[in-house]
Formats: sequence, structure tokens, C-alpha cells
Amino acid sequence: MSGTPYQPVFNGGNANPYPANRHDDVRNTQFYTPETDHLELHPDDLPLGAAPPRFMGAANQDNRASFASSQASIPTVVGDDYDSQKSRGFYGLNYNDSEYNHSQAPLGGADGSPDSSRYVNEKRPPYPPQASKSRRKVVICSLIALVAIVAGVVIAVYFAVIKPKQNHSTSNSTPSGATSGGSSNDNSSGTSSTPSARVAISGGDGSTVTMFDGSTVTYSNPHGGTWYYDPANPTVSGARAQSWTPALNETFNFGVDNIRGVNLGGWLVTEPFIVPALYEKYVNTSNPVVDEYTLTQRLTADNAIDELENHYKTFITEDDFAQIAAAGLNFVRIPIAYWAIEVRENEPFLPKTSWTYFLKAVQWARKYGIRINIDLHALPGSQNGWNHSGRLGDINVLLGPMGIPNAERSLDYIRIIAEFISQPEYRDVIPMFGITNEPFGPTIGKDAIQRYYLEAYNTVRTASGTGEGNGPWVVFHDAFFGLTNWKGFLPNADRTQLDIHQYICFGGQSADNYGARVTANQACKTWAVGQNTSMTDFGMTHVGEWSLAINDCGQWVNGVNLGARYDGTFSGNPPFVGECGVYTDYTTYDDQWKADMKQFALQSMSALQNWFFWTWKIGNSTVTGRPPSPAWSYQLGLQEGWMPTDPRLSEGACDSSDPFNGPLQPWQTGGAGAGQIPATAQAALAWPPQSLTNIADLATVPQYTQTGTLATLPPPTVTAVSGKATSTLSEGSWNNPTDTASMWVPIATCGYLDPWMGPNATPDPCPAPTAAPAARRAYAPRAYATHAP
Repeated sequence: MSGTPYQPVFNGGNANPYPANRHDDVRNTQFYTPETDHLELHPDDLPLGAAPPRFMGAANQDNRASFASSQASIPTVVGDDYDSQKSRGFYGLNYNDSEYNHSQAPLGGADGSPDSSRYVNEKRPPYPPQASKSRRKVVICSLIALVAIVAGVVIAVYFAVIKPKQNHSTSNSTPSGATSGGSSNDNSSGTSSTPSARVAISGGDGSTVTMFDGSTVTYSNPHGGTWYYDPANPTVSGARAQSWTPALNETFNFGVDNIRGVNLGGWLVTEPFIVPALYEKYVNTSNPVVDEYTLTQRLTADNAIDELENHYKTFITEDDFAQIAAAGLNFVRIPIAYWAIEVRENEPFLPKTSWTYFLKAVQWARKYGIRINIDLHALPGSQNGWNHSGRLGDINVLLGPMGIPNAERSLDYIRIIAEFISQPEYRDVIPMFGITNEPFGPTIGKDAIQRYYLEAYNTVRTASGTGEGNGPWVVFHDAFFGLTNWKGFLPNADRTQLDIHQYICFGGQSADNYGARVTANQACKTWAVGQNTSMTDFGMTHVGEWSLAINDCGQWVNGVNLGARYDGTFSGNPPFVGECGVYTDYTTYDDQWKADMKQFALQSMSALQNWFFWTWKIGNSTVTGRPPSPAWSYQLGLQEGWMPTDPRLSEGACDSSDPFNGPLQPWQTGGAGAGQIPATAQAALAWPPQSLTNIADLATVPQYTQTGTLATLPPPTVTAVSGKATSTLSEGSWNNPTDTASMWVPIATCGYLDPWMGPNATPDPCPAPTAAPAARRAYAPRAYATHAP
């Protein structure tokens, strides 16, 4: 399995649409995905040019037996009672009506202004109407009654939201610089607030919420969710996404509570098909931009790098998090790249700035009760060679002469992130950490992947400690080996999850539309049993990516200017199956088409059980003014009616004879026995490996040295309001003060070693420097474009 050669799309007689000096597009060397067989990945079945499943999803229900029950009927989505809620909340608003998203053209001819949004249609009036003298007594009495009601609400919020913190230590619910009694340190005056002076602010459907930019809107959440933000203690968690989801100050019981999540793809790690407007102006050139590496090169050359930060500012905002909670979703998976921490010489990426916006996401998630799965999506050198790893081309992590140096550098970044998110104020909001997205195991090899995973696990647990409440769950991608190949991996490991990405749109194409696939129960038959089995064989298993795409139609879904297999325009002249316009122009979908899409979504959610849809939104094209890949956008599906407004409708959509019956075993959730991996298992996967798939003796290739200055992630500047004074609550970036090892860096006397040099390069292990070491650019990252909030 692990010895399958890594085949580029363009070889032999196939023409490469990119210039000769461009890396081959290995983004598309993915697995052939059977249309009706169980979607386990079989590397031995890879035909040349077949595309791998880029995404996967999972679904789970409050009633564990519901997604795998004996119910034979499939619930209809036409006229369902849940659909009556469509008239409530934000579901009728324009796809791009956020007041922050000025960079995107409005859809369907709507003006896209904030006033057109149902979510923000009830602004607080600037001045209340003046009462007449004749009614003064009535007004005074009403005010007295109102004060009494407000006092009752405040008391109820305190006892119902703040106080019932479950299964967490006092430090988890008390921010740095504040006592558990509610007082906060005031560096300016030396005084502290008292509980009676601190009024928590919270509300549910129909309440007025003040956004972080100072504007006020009417909060809409038809599912019983409550937002929560206390300016006196801004790192206290009390929000609840929906009535059925544990509040952030309560324990989320993985294996019992259901992950119903969505990815924020294309935001902090850009992808051409998700944010086409960023790339379109550089496409019709002799040297088109195809990934973030080439994008940042061109933006920098044009003195337009601020466009990338403007994208960070506008593509995802606080309003999106409120909408996600109102959609019945309780998790977001946020891809980030290594350049959120630093870049080194000759690396063009915009450094550090995306971390600024991740910190904003933490604030927004805390406010609306959303939990975060942070996913390290792009590693130096690339772990898969696809455009979403930062640079299209070759694999250079755990493969080739830079395989170990790039892996060592990546482990440092895993350590830095783990130290930050394991701090008490982040444990409630960020309970999951995907240590590496989609490493391409069939080429890298299973041995190297497993050794790297164990080292990453140990790195995270050194930062966090062991046991429930100590840092995040560690998420391993299946590396395209399939779920069954991870049975029994790392027995007694503390809180690990297995992530698989499930797609049916790549590889072989089918003319079957959504209705035919619903009738055939394709999603249920393909995924349900495998997900159930893995919950027993491995433990907590989720689907980190999946979509509603049933073919590879959509602008740049396969890569910039690469066409689609479905309409025969992809490289290699695949057979024509149908016209892509039927799928990409959502304005032509009729009611039955949307109903079939919705039912296919429900069956997928049911089969996948614990899931993150890829992705929350697809940006507008500057050419059409609309999202060019509609089946990948959860938000657009809500607006247009093909996504369920309540994902619980998926309960019972699949009939499985072998459901997983939780809970998970105690050691799997941080209980008794957690972290006690047998010494024999540790020794069998010792780090580093002595060889790689294509390097027999690692002593013959470049080495890094562990002598670099330790980098840390800056915290947000959070202030607690206490009367007229403020005080900074969080100043830390490091959870474990004894974790002091230096970082892996190039040997000072050696010249530059390109992290993307390619797996077949034969470099001098220590090339002569092109300049004196003192004159070379330091390895410290460049300055922020914008400082942390």
C-alpha cells in the first residue's frame, strides 16, 4: 500500500498546461473514488491522473442510534416541519450581505447593503421617543418594573450560564488576571471590580447584540442558542450554539455529542477555487498564479500585498460565526499555515498576519458558542504537493533530501501552536488540533507517517499535559490509507481522533444526478459502516471534509485552468459525460433539484456521523458576480434552499445494521489509563526514522541543527472593563514553562537549502553560503501587516 509510486498528472504524452518551469500539478494525483463502493482508499487501484478525494465529512446525532437505526423510511425534505423555520433568522438573506464584505459583488442583483439583511434588520434606534408629561407616572412605574425584570434576568444568566461550569478546573473558567470571584486586576488604579459591579451580557433569539466593531444587530438563532460576552471578563466562556449543544463552559462529550461542523476554507489559507477573485486578475497571463506561493510573489511585486489582508478582513467576519450557530452547527475547522508563525529566507508568504485573524476567530467563536478545530494545513516544503499546501508541485515533507529538515521544522510549529492553545483561556474554545492536513501517505510511506504522528502527539502532550481538560484532542488525518489501516494505532493514547476526507466528485465521473443517488442511497452505502466500525477499531473518528459536489465541475476545482473530467476538458482528454453548466449555474436549479440536493446532504450527514462540511462559503467570481462552485458552499445552500436549516433532520436518513454505541473508552477521552502508550509501541515508532522511501541513508542529505531561537505566538490584547479603568487579561503564549528546547534551523555555516527542492534533488548537504552568515537574512519572521487584536 505505502509503496505506490507518486504519479504526476502530466507524464508521457500528456501536455502540461502550465509553463515548463512550473511544478507538475500533483494536486490531481488523487485516488479513483468508486461511485457505489465503500469509500475506503485503495492506493493500488490508482490510475494515472485520477484525482484524490479532497474533502470528507461526518455526521452524528444526539440519539446515537438515530443515524444507524433500523428505520427503513427516509425522511422527506419537501414540506418538512423544520423548513418552516426558513422564514426565521438569516436564511432568507442575500448570500453576501455582510456589512464587512464590501470586496465581493452582491448576488442576484441585490444591493448587498446591511439594511437588506434579515440578520441586521432591527437596528437599535438612536434616541428613544420622549414620554409626555401626562404619562409620566405610567413611565416611572414601568421603569421600576423593568429594573426588576432586568435584575431577574441577570441573576438567571449568572446561575444558568456562568456558574454551572462542568468538569473544568477553576482556572479554565477564570481568565488570567482575574479571580474566580469575578474581580479583575487593574494595573492602572490598583482597584478591582466586584461581582456586583460585573454584569454579564447575554441573549438569545431576538436579542440585541453589540458586535466587536461597535455596531448593534438583532441576533437570530431559531435553535435556542445564546451568545455571551462579558466585557469585564472577555475570556470567560458561557455561550451556547444551540439548545442541544453543550455550552462552552460545559463538557463536550465526544462519541456522544455530535460534531456538526463547517470548514472556513480559503480564508487564512487561500485556494483559487474558493476565493477566485484573488486569483482571476493573474490568470490570463503567460505565467498564471496557481497557489498562494505564486500569488504572494505577484502581489508583492505589484505592491498589492494589502489585498491579501483585506481578504482576511472581509471573507470571514463575526457575522459568519453568528450565522454558523444559527444554522445548527457547533464546530468550525479553521485551516492555518506555517507562515502564520514565521517565514524564512526566500519564502514569499505574508507572515504572521493570518494569526491576527485567527485570534479574532477565537473571540467570535467564544461569543457565539462555537468550538474550533484548528488545522495545520500547509507545511514548509509541502506534505502533498497540492495548491492548498501553499505551493503546487512536489512533496518535500518526509520525502526526499529535505524530508526530515522540513518535518523537524513542522514539528516545531506544531509545538508552538500546541503551547498556545493549551493555555487555560483557550481550552474551552479550541478542543481539537489537526496536526497536519492530508499528508500523502501512499508516496511518503506508512512507517514515516506513523513515526511523525507519534512525535507530533508527544510534542502536543508535552505542551498540554495529559488527561481531560489538558489541551486539545490530537487529530490525525488518515493519510489516504483508509480507516481500517489505523485500527489499534497508539493504544492508550490520550484523546486522539482519526480524520478522513470523503468525496465522490473526483476520479471516475457519473451521469447520475442527485435524485438518482438519493434513490440508490449512495452516501449511506458508501460511508456509514466504515465510520461506525472505525469508532470501535480506532476510537473517535470524524470526517474533516466533504461536500455536495457529485462531479468535478466548478471553476478551478481541480486547479487553475485545468478543466473538469465531467465535461472532458481535463488533461488527458477524459470522456465527455455532461455539461458542467447544469451544476455550476445555481440560478437554474428548480425546486425538485434543490430537494434532491437536500436529501443527499441529509443522507451524507447521517452516514458520516461526525463531520465538517467543506466549506462555509465560496467567494464570488469577478466575471460572473456569483460563486462558481455552488455545491461546495454551505452558506449559499442555506440561502438557496438545498442545505437543511437544521442538521438534526439527518437523524435516521441512513439505515445501518451496526451502529456505534457510545461512550468511548475512558482512556480515549482523557480518563483512566490515558497517555499510557506501551513502551514497545513507542520504541517501534522512534523518531526520527533512519531512512525514507527514497533516501536509504539520511546521513547523506542536509541536516538541521536544534539551535534556533524559540518563536512564540503573540496573544491578543484583551482588556477587562472595570469602571473607567481597563486591564490586560492575557499576556501569555506558552503553557508549559519547562518546554524550552530550541528550534530546528539550518546550520549557520551552510548556504541556503530550498525547502521545495524536490524529492529527487541531489544537493550538497552543506552548500557554501552565497554571502557571509552575518549578512544573511535572519530566520526570525518579518513584521506583521497588522498587529494582534
